[in-house]
Amino acid sequence: MLNRLGFILLLSVFLACSSAAQSTNKAAFNVIAFYTAKNDQAHISFVHEANKYFSKLGSVHHFRYDSTSNWDNLNDSFLAKYKVVIFLDTRPDSPLQRKAFQHYMENGGAWMGFHFSAFALTPSAFPQNWDWYHNTFLGSGEYGSNTWRPTSAILKVEDKHHPATKHLPQKFTAAPNEWYRWQHDLTKNNDIRILASIDTSSFPLGTGPKQHEIWYSGYYPVVWTNTKYRMIYFNMGHNDIDYENKTNKELSSSFSSEAQNRLITDALLWLGNGK
Repeated sequence: MLNRLGFILLLSVFLACSSAAQSTNKAAFNVIAFYTAKNDQAHISFVHEANKYFSKLGSVHHFRYDSTSNWDNLNDSFLAKYKVVIFLDTRPDSPLQRKAFQHYMENGGAWMGFHFSAFALTPSAFPQNWDWYHNTFLGSGEYGSNTWRPTSAILKVEDKHHPATKHLPQKFTAAPNEWYRWQHDLTKNNDIRILASIDTSSFPLGTGPKQHEIWYSGYYPVVWTNTKYRMIYFNMGHNDIDYENKTNKELSSSFSSEAQNRLITDALLWLGNGK
């Protein structure tokens, strides 16, 4: 009888420990990143870096990270498995994909986008033909211009109260990047909450050789969120590449700034753990 009771007790302890281990190993949330990685070597470089970075980050913070170049996966049944969607370098083009993404976001989904995922210019291979995404969701409208070459910038934190920025200093040095200017003034959009902008100490920003690729003044938001959705956009995501010598060698890393990495990490954890 005692042996039987002892066996039952041992079995109960084993099952309890096994259940606790399974609970501990269970992913806190699931993340899916969409990418194209075909057009620009600087964007391809970033995509490869990002996939490695987020995979490692998932093992540290106990979330599951998946990535795909199949944009047809942007549908209701596939997205239902994920708490956070990331656009690494482009945006969906088909009406069905776009409809599924809008439905996902309007029903509590979370999104993080980088650099070229917000690009739109008419006429170009990426025309502004999606008003909800570019004007309502992002608020930025079409692409206006950019700096060149990719260079670091001093960024100013505009909102220290947001979960993505709460661990940042007031100013920090970002990784080298091609910085974008946009059609719309985000400061006039009541739904947009600007989290970081280029600090004036960064000017002149860019090295040219064309003069319009060097910025000497102005206000340029580079990280923001739309308060009507769970989303955050980063202007970062363009590595410096040796185009001149045609080696396509990577000359910079988008994950070389510790503070910028902290910003991205905290943003993702906010999206994944937030309600």
